[in-house]
Amino acid sequence: MDASHLLRRRAELTPDRIAVVDRSTGARLTYAELNRRANRAAHFLRSLGVGKGERISILAHNSLVYLDLLYAAGKIGAVFAPLNWRLQVPELAYIVRDCSPKVLLVGPEFAPAAQGLLQEAPVPHVVGIEGAAIGEESYEEAVARADDSEPPTPPLTGEDTYFLLYTSGTTGRPKGAMIPHRQVLWNCINTVASWNLTQDDVSPIFLPLFHAGGLFAFLTPLLYIGGRIVLLRTFEPEEVLRVIEEEGCTVILGVPTVFRILLDSPGFERADFSHVKFFISGGAPLPVDLVREWRAKKGGVFRQGYGLTEVGPNCFSMTDEESVRKLGSVGKPIFHSEMRLVNERGEEGDQGELLIRGPHVCTGYWGRPEATAEALRDGWFHTGDVARRDAEGFYYIVGRVKDMIISGGENIYAAEVEAVFREHPAVQDAALIGMPDPKWGEVGLMVVVLKKGASATAEELQAFCGARLAKYKVPKKVVFADALPYSSYGKVIKAELRKRYLGEG
Repeated sequence: MDASHLLRRRAELTPDRIAVVDRSTGARLTYAELNRRANRAAHFLRSLGVGKGERISILAHNSLVYLDLLYAAGKIGAVFAPLNWRLQVPELAYIVRDCSPKVLLVGPEFAPAAQGLLQEAPVPHVVGIEGAAIGEESYEEAVARADDSEPPTPPLTGEDTYFLLYTSGTTGRPKGAMIPHRQVLWNCINTVASWNLTQDDVSPIFLPLFHAGGLFAFLTPLLYIGGRIVLLRTFEPEEVLRVIEEEGCTVILGVPTVFRILLDSPGFERADFSHVKFFISGGAPLPVDLVREWRAKKGGVFRQGYGLTEVGPNCFSMTDEESVRKLGSVGKPIFHSEMRLVNERGEEGDQGELLIRGPHVCTGYWGRPEATAEALRDGWFHTGDVARRDAEGFYYIVGRVKDMIISGGENIYAAEVEAVFREHPAVQDAALIGMPDPKWGEVGLMVVVLKKGASATAEELQAFCGARLAKYKVPKKVVFADALPYSSYGKVIKAELRKRYLGEG
């Protein structure tokens, strides 16, 4: 059940197939070449004293070095703990102190931030990549000297930690989710089995590789099945559209913000999506209006996905036909997974908190036994998301357990109300927070961002919502903003909205 052998076995099976296209350098690597790179990286890491269970971190934009490290870590039993380059130095220092990496690799854009980080949280070995003026040696020069044979792999089980990925921390300090070897393996199996991926599939990877979506949605599953990934350094909309056409991409993952930017970009109208089997959005609720607009302009298959760092990015699936018929649903559970919906008393029904059990679930949080015990109970991972299941077995995400407003004794789930607001043709995005009220205890305050050139009044939007939802769910106040504060994971930071509009914090 360990995943240390995944790249080696694929390289043995299909050594001459192209595995990775690196758009920043033009390199096109076969599986054999990718495996040799990982072997060199593994020997280099071992020369620095990295052994089983020790952490390796990187602070850099997407590059082949991420692939070197993630597969090298598996081969030598180390733990890959990439850092979110969007964080500020104090936030990065907290994570580095928490996971204590033995090696930190730094890209040139982040050398100044790394200097500040290292003053607060020293790391034994610092290595510069791509000419970064930092560290004791150049990564490229060091791996060029390293052996490209298979490194010795220590005894491993499926429960050994392979990745350490820190959650966004919107409700407090980030927690390091421990992703074991079996989770990586079973995410590959589940994705291939449930999404019908083949060796002919090609996916652009432009989401950051410090994120579970970038690492596990299509990258590791496609490299498991023998497909191809196209690696982009960052998200640039016109380049993404070119890549989809030029590389014949077939499956494309993004977050709602990404798809909105693509839809509004100058190149969208002339973009060629003839090879694309489907687009899929994750990371945040997908506005139904965005999907309708996309389909009206380009047609094709557009799905909403669902996942979490702790259980993997691919937890549901649906057919092409179902993605149209069940617009707004995330689909049915993936092949090797169990799911339950329970209320606050633990009683099972067709609506409640989503619980997930299966081999694709993490082992808990790094150094946080209390948080682990709260999230993992009797083998079930408590997602904190409220979902409902229809008569055909399709799931819909209603909201967060903790993102709920209790108004006059009635539960109001923010995601449900936000989804209705996003259906209004003038609304780009919307976020609901609870506002104290002397009569009802709490009422909804909706923060709305309008589409460019569009107009709407608060009363108009409230009437639109009132025609679709119960009266108690209609926000009592609507305010307008130029933009919403987003985390690096594409989710609205509601703590900032509460601070801005309610004076909290």
